[in-house]
Amino acid sequence: MGTRNVKDGLNLSLQIDKDCHQHGAVTEEIDGLIKVYKDEHVERPKIVPCVTSDLPHELGVTSRDIVIDKFTNIWARFYVPIKCHGKLPVLVYFHGGGFCVGSAAWSCYHDFLARLAAETSSIIMSVNYRLAPENPLPEAYDDGIKALMWLKQQALSVGADNWWTSQCNFSNIFLAGDSAGANIAYNIITRPGSFNAGQAAAAMKPLSLRGIVLIQPFFGGEARTNSEKYLVQSPRSALSLAASDTFWRLALPCGSNRDHPWCNPLAKGLDVELEDLLRFPIMVCISEMDILKDRSLEFVASLDRAGKMVEHVVHKGVGHAFQILSKSQLSQTRTLEMMSQIKDFISGI
Repeated sequence: MGTRNVKDGLNLSLQIDKDCHQHGAVTEEIDGLIKVYKDEHVERPKIVPCVTSDLPHELGVTSRDIVIDKFTNIWARFYVPIKCHGKLPVLVYFHGGGFCVGSAAWSCYHDFLARLAAETSSIIMSVNYRLAPENPLPEAYDDGIKALMWLKQQALSVGADNWWTSQCNFSNIFLAGDSAGANIAYNIITRPGSFNAGQAAAAMKPLSLRGIVLIQPFFGGEARTNSEKYLVQSPRSALSLAASDTFWRLALPCGSNRDHPWCNPLAKGLDVELEDLLRFPIMVCISEMDILKDRSLEFVASLDRAGKMVEHVVHKGVGHAFQILSKSQLSQTRTLEMMSQIKDFISGI
């Protein structure tokens, strides 16, 4: 038994050495999340388990996965309240993960979005988009647009009356996401070329976009904000400044820096030609202990100065992605508050 263990250990060491030699040096790494090698091989440790769409019956929500595009493997996990009265609003949701990690099947998102669907009495379409660096931006934005166009086709399908479309109010659509997912929700509407200026509403018919919910939006910039420079983070923080920089290096087009407009929408000031955004009320959820706090507050202030319909909430005492990654009592309380605030935003439009 002892000899076999030693041999197994030697074999494992040899395999590790072989893999390192095969792929070359590590060029980018975020400990526990992603490792990129010189030959562009990417490893993502399974730090969060992926789960099936099963849910406990007492939650009152049913969930299933549906393929959106089999050629690019874009799919979505749907959450539909079982007992509902009338047609329900649809929340198209994009998960976080710095554009480089994460999945609609991650257990933390599955739990959070199932509860959010129940709390807000809405149908949630959680989009599983392609990840960088294999698929750098704008691939995630393109996948988001493709998901919306797929949803449009479901609304246009004559006689469609299946387990989820029959309950949808396709004229009551919201875009939402957290962290990188919030960035996606924002950029697929505002990015030039996503929709022709002034024609977003026409392009989406019969869908009618009513609002956008941005939870801890993942924006950046070359100049550091005070919260990025001085906010003390716990060792287990969901987002450090070094990790943020690495995510942006992996996600942005080659040669770009953090003042690229996809990363920093304020680098050149808000585009006054993006009149479509004026039509959509925006809710921004900010965490007090998040290094992105000041950047989010600047973003909200700029939207407000530009005459956009924007409101924001600050969740006290919690950090980035607390609603999916933290199990503390304070985080649980703040998560319930967030869900209630999102419910009020959706129902108030």
